[in-house]
Amino acid sequence: MPYDVRAVRDHFPALKAGYAHFDGPGGSQVPDVVADAVTRTLVSPLANRGRVTAAERTADDIVIGARQAMADLLGADPRGVVFGRSMTQLTYDMARTLAATWRPGDEVVVTRLDHDANIRPWVQAAEAVGAVVRWADFDPESGELTEEHLAAVLSPRTRLVAVTAASNLIGTCPPVRALTDLAHEAGALAYVDGVHFTAHAAVHVEALGADFYACSPYKFLGPHCGVLAAAPELLESLHPQKLLPSTDVVPERFELGTLPYELLAGTTAAVDFLASLGPADPAVGRREQLVAAMGAMARHEDQLRRRIEDGLAALPGVTVYSRAAHRTPTLLVGFADRDPAAAYEFLAGRGVNAPASSFYALEASRRLGLGDTGALRVGLAPYIDDDDVDRLLDALRAFLA
Repeated sequence: MPYDVRAVRDHFPALKAGYAHFDGPGGSQVPDVVADAVTRTLVSPLANRGRVTAAERTADDIVIGARQAMADLLGADPRGVVFGRSMTQLTYDMARTLAATWRPGDEVVVTRLDHDANIRPWVQAAEAVGAVVRWADFDPESGELTEEHLAAVLSPRTRLVAVTAASNLIGTCPPVRALTDLAHEAGALAYVDGVHFTAHAAVHVEALGADFYACSPYKFLGPHCGVLAAAPELLESLHPQKLLPSTDVVPERFELGTLPYELLAGTTAAVDFLASLGPADPAVGRREQLVAAMGAMARHEDQLRRRIEDGLAALPGVTVYSRAAHRTPTLLVGFADRDPAAAYEFLAGRGVNAPASSFYALEASRRLGLGDTGALRVGLAPYIDDDDVDRLLDALRAFLA
């Protein structure tokens, strides 16, 4: 199906400021329909969830609708969709909950490729109970994390494997299903960080073999909150710390305090906006629309990625660290004898937003030899067009001149 990027851009008020936003991996711009949904909710009658008053019903309907929307986006069961302040908060909460079931000598596997939000909560939870942390490496030359890397650190004592579906630093998409299968063969659970992946690909949690799949709506055009998807039966087996009067029903037992109804309404609006980019056929369900839309978006972004890669290849002293065979449209770029922070500032002065950092993927940045400083990251998003790419490449040529 065709992808009309001009029609997409018309829905993003932030673009009227004239900047080219290659900073999407750190947080995407928001379409008007999402902002409208947040505003409508805030000025509607609201109360704690229930079915008696109109205000209670409004809150309840928003939560139920958001669970179903995220279930459609992720190919998950809405009864297993948990909302939180952020992916990081949800992962810390789940790490503490799971760690209560670990014993001294049990093992937890994390990878050097991951964002720290899928590393440090597990490391700290393991240390608190005397469990052992084992590190799966990746190949810094290719950017690949393979089954061999994971198999080398698995054992019968492995209780959990934490792995990313896509590196937010270099875009690498590991073979997640093969990795989760290895985890399950070892008797471990698999916790998959889908924050970066969800913005660029159609997701099916069960097909990925993820016992837990965590993501952030603000990376795919939504508001700032976090989402965790798991099988309801698995959540039923876990008992997080919570307030005594709060419900023990799943998934609510994992949601501490009152949910941000306006953000959940915005999340549903973001999912609906993505679905609207799919086939306009009333006979096609939202899940099918989303799969088609994400495929069209991926083709658009990959075409722009190839243009950027070709442009970078013609520039002197440029190193591109994003080299995996299967990767998101995300490029990490270094410059010979030039500070990436200087490139960040230079591009910003020309209206091109492409930041430089390790982007919380500290272990990966160090493994690539970039230390804590990192490099310049160029990330594509659904609203980026050819003119934006031209501006980026022109600005980089000027920086290196």
